[in-house]
Amino acid sequence: MPIWVLITITAAFSQNIRSSLQKYLKGRMGTTGATFVRFGFGLPVAAILYALLRYYGHYGPAFSQPFLFWVFVAAISQIVAQALLVHLFSYRNFAVGTAYSRTEPAQAALFGILFLGESLGFGGAVAVILTVFGVMLISLARSSFSIGGLVTGLLTRTAGIGLASGLFFGIAAVAYRAASTSLHASLPAPDYLIQASFTLLCAITIQTIVMMVWMALRERDEFLAVARAWKPAALVGLVGALTSFGWFAAMTLQQAALVKALGQVEMLFVFGSTVLIFREKIAKREILGCLFIVAGILVLLLSR
Repeated sequence: MPIWVLITITAAFSQNIRSSLQKYLKGRMGTTGATFVRFGFGLPVAAILYALLRYYGHYGPAFSQPFLFWVFVAAISQIVAQALLVHLFSYRNFAVGTAYSRTEPAQAALFGILFLGESLGFGGAVAVILTVFGVMLISLARSSFSIGGLVTGLLTRTAGIGLASGLFFGIAAVAYRAASTSLHASLPAPDYLIQASFTLLCAITIQTIVMMVWMALRERDEFLAVARAWKPAALVGLVGALTSFGWFAAMTLQQAALVKALGQVEMLFVFGSTVLIFREKIAKREILGCLFIVAGILVLLLSR
C-alpha cells in the first residue's frame, strides 16, 4: 500500500479527534477563539517538529518566491474557507450549504488541472465523483431536502456560501501541494517529511499572526477565554498540527484532489463512533452515502 494512503487515513482519523475537541472548546469560547487555538497552540508543535527533523539530519529547504506565494495563498484560503463554513450555521437550511462545501475534492481537482497541469486519470475522476456524492448524501440525510432539491437549490444564498467554502478549501489544498513541491529545487533530493514540516510551520505562522491581529481589532475578549482554557486548547493545537502535517505530507506525495477524496474516509470514522460509542441510529441515506464513499475509495486504491 502506498505510503500516502496510510498517511491520509491516519490524518483523517486524527482530524475527527481534532474536530471533537474543537466542538468541546466552542462551549467555552467563541468561534474565533476555538478556531485560533488550532493555529496559535499548533505553532509551537510545528516548530518542534521541524526542529526535530533538522536535528535528525534532514536538509533544510530555502525560501523562494513560488513557495512564499503558494503558502500565503493556502494559509489565507484556509482561514476564509473555515469562516464561510462556520457562517453556514447561521442559516436555517445550512444542510444544503454544508453539502456543497463537501465538493472540495472536485474543486481541488479542477484547480490542480488549471494551475499545476495535473491529470486525475479515469479512475481518479470516478473516485472523486463517488466520494463527493457520498458525502453530499450524508450531509442531507437528516434534512427535508432531496437530491432534486439539491440541484434546484443551486442558486440559493446558502448553496453559494457552501460552494464558496469548498472553493477556498480546494484552493488551499492545491496551493499547499504547490508550496510543498516547490521546495524540491532547494533540496539535494525530494524529502516529503521536511517539505511538509516546513510548509506547515510557515503556513501556521501566517495564520496565527492573521488571527491574532483580527482578535486584537475585533474580539479582544477571546484572548482571555483562550487563556482560561489553555489546557484543552493545547491539546487541540497538538492534534491539529500533527493532523495538518499528515495532510501536507500526503499532498506532497500525491495530488491534492486524490488525497482529499481518500480523506472522506473520515466520515466512516464518524459513523463508527456514532453507532458503536453513542449508540445512535443512522438514516438510510447516511448508509447509502457511506457505500458511495467506500466505493470511491476502492476505485481510487485499485486505480493507483
